[in-house]
Amino acid sequence: MLTDTYGRVATDLRVSLTDRCNLRCTYCMPEEGLQWLAKPDLLTDDEIVRLIRIAVTELGVTEVRFTGGEPLLRPSLVSIVERCAALTPRPQMSLTTNGIGLQRTAQALRDAGLDRVNVSLDTLRPEVFQALTRRKRHDDVLRGLDAAHTAGLTPVKVNAVLMPGLNDDEAPELLAWALESGYELRFIEQMPLDAQHGWKREGMITAGDILTSLRTRFTLTPEDGEERGSAPAERWLVDGGPARVGVIASVTRPFCRACDRTRLTADGQVRTCLFAREESDLRGALRSGAPDEEIARLWRLAMWGKKAGSGLDDPSFLQPDRPMSAIGG
Repeated sequence: MLTDTYGRVATDLRVSLTDRCNLRCTYCMPEEGLQWLAKPDLLTDDEIVRLIRIAVTELGVTEVRFTGGEPLLRPSLVSIVERCAALTPRPQMSLTTNGIGLQRTAQALRDAGLDRVNVSLDTLRPEVFQALTRRKRHDDVLRGLDAAHTAGLTPVKVNAVLMPGLNDDEAPELLAWALESGYELRFIEQMPLDAQHGWKREGMITAGDILTSLRTRFTLTPEDGEERGSAPAERWLVDGGPARVGVIASVTRPFCRACDRTRLTADGQVRTCLFAREESDLRGALRSGAPDEEIARLWRLAMWGKKAGSGLDDPSFLQPDRPMSAIGG
């Protein structure tokens, strides 16, 4: 198992397949993009599948989420999913994507064994989408969402970040659209993971702000019957249910005490937390011929050193040097 000194057990693996992205979201990277990882630095398909196999068969991982950058930019994504679906025990597999390209790949991913998708969409207004992402791809995302739903990659979850002065008035509109479309909407507080290091707590749209806005149109009731546990989203029944909406308050209401995640970057580094400033190298061990047992030992050692929390509330908090596109969402 992947345990830490606080008694937490990591069973949820997030795997970044690439640091590249075809959008330039203002809360993630500058308009000109970033210096991408060189191809030799990236894990190969065989290395990715081997690490996932070790995680599943040796370390107790039961869920795998493929992330990026934008994971649909990995040409071999369908093959990687298919190979991981053949593992015993078979992990639950999901994908976090911006939705561009999902229209042409959703059915193939489902056939390969992918269980569901999370799609990022912050606005229903094409002009606001362009301002947020610096690209005219709004219709592509909507078509991708529809394709995912049709392919059975359900529940289709939509992740939305609200930004001051851009889309901070859209929460009720987004929820009404998600309910009509059959998607599960989750709002995410903006996190300090932008490459520009321009994030400021002052002025950010908080979970409290989002809930206040939603309640101008909907009745929200805290979901009963299950503990939040390690789930990042606090969920509410909408107008009595069964539809739900979630809010991931990573900044103002973090869930660190019950965190069950371990993360692999596209270049083979273990990260114990999105906000960690340290990484543990598995790529070097892989390429030096280390056996599975040694890889597993190094991974356990990395997770044993996981800190109690993200440190966001500590006055000495320093934003990670690597942006979200490099470490996976």
